[in-house]
Amino acid sequence: MKRYITDGKLAVIIVVLVLLIDQIIKIAVKTNMALDDSIRITNWFYIRFIENNGMAYGITFINKLVLSLFRLVAIGVIIFYMTKLLKRPHTKGYIICLSMILAGAMGNIIDSMFYGLIFTPSTPYQVAELVPFGSGYSSFLHGKVVDMFYFPLIVSTWPDWVPHFGGQDFIFFSPIFNFADACISVGVIILLLFYRKDLENIGSTIQDKETSISKNE
Repeated sequence: MKRYITDGKLAVIIVVLVLLIDQIIKIAVKTNMALDDSIRITNWFYIRFIENNGMAYGITFINKLVLSLFRLVAIGVIIFYMTKLLKRPHTKGYIICLSMILAGAMGNIIDSMFYGLIFTPSTPYQVAELVPFGSGYSSFLHGKVVDMFYFPLIVSTWPDWVPHFGGQDFIFFSPIFNFADACISVGVIILLLFYRKDLENIGSTIQDKETSISKNE
């Protein structure tokens, strides 16, 4: 039976859908909430608007520009790998996971690339507005990533006898993240749990490409 949707087309569909959902959520939050505004959905789920210069879940340890360039390189590597993988025997689930990771990375790099160019600053007292391209709060690749999902599943206090933390507030899960972050995390977790053999073949896929290039030369 002929397949109407190839794995390549499926990958494109997943990437486009994830990007649309991610950007719709981010733009809705950024243009309707002031920085640090919070909307309670349940006791353990809030929409809380923050911005960060770092990686997924607000992790920051390198320069903003360096991080943006790293993201672009990572996206290029994933696309290169997937184009080669699609020409070889592969599992559909593996392609789906890679597509989610790729889309998540692209979703956050869009923020870095363009949000500083098209939005006014978000502050605790002012909601951001769309402005003509280039009139925003920052420059290309220096935009801030929008995060909003907050799941404080457990809110408690450390016992007094716990060294260094005794008496302090304890929150699990405290990171605030976005839809792109979630797609990256889900994709990575599923890969590690169910597709380790496919991951082990990454080297052979790239090596085959290098071999074919040398033969053509």
